[in-house]
Amino acid sequence: MAVTKYIKLLGIIIGVVAVNIIVLSPGLLGVEIGGTALATAFGVTLLFASALVLIYGSYALLFKQPVVIPVKQIRTHEDYVEALNQFRRVKPLGNDITLALGQLDRIVKKKDTLLNVLNQRFEPTELSYKKFASIIQEVEKLFYLNVRSILNRLNVFDESEYDSVMNNKSTSFSQKLLQEKTNLYNEYLSFMKSSIASNEEILLKLDKLLLEISRLDSFEPGDIENMPCMQEIDSLIKQTKYYKQ
Repeated sequence: MAVTKYIKLLGIIIGVVAVNIIVLSPGLLGVEIGGTALATAFGVTLLFASALVLIYGSYALLFKQPVVIPVKQIRTHEDYVEALNQFRRVKPLGNDITLALGQLDRIVKKKDTLLNVLNQRFEPTELSYKKFASIIQEVEKLFYLNVRSILNRLNVFDESEYDSVMNNKSTSFSQKLLQEKTNLYNEYLSFMKSSIASNEEILLKLDKLLLEISRLDSFEPGDIENMPCMQEIDSLIKQTKYYKQ
């Protein structure tokens, strides 16, 4: 994400420089500062506008805080990536956030690969295609449900209080209360790691599914339910639905 910001800023700089070269170069438009009053005014205005564009672009890309999207309004893959990126600088969670962002990138690639293999093996109207596509969609929903749960926890995580508790700076409180606070924040971290582990399991099962599909030369629609990986995925989905009830 940070690299993308710098690339965008570089694009703005190149664009501003290119416009100035085209307008002010004698061999091109040849607007000359110090020539006619109109040319001078135009040239000075262009330079002033260029400076404003660079200043605002640098501020917007590097310093301006992004608008926080409420979790309930998150809809697209890009929304999830943007929402997680807002917590990358939270030191206790940095590594976990990086892992979660990597998983978001991998789920898209694995889904695309699976759908590509299905399109090579079946017609979209075939029952086998529909069964596989349906299970992939269900697994994807489960994956993003885990990410949504992570974001719900992140939105109530207080880094400054966490640091205070973990470094025993809150000397005004009893050890019992401090221990309870410590346990609470440890639960935050444990939940994060558990959700990330669950999504890693989902990614592994998609890999297994892809391998099983690629190994089979031919099979009947009725054989799909008996595939080991399909049974594992179906069990995972049912367990999650039961847990959420």
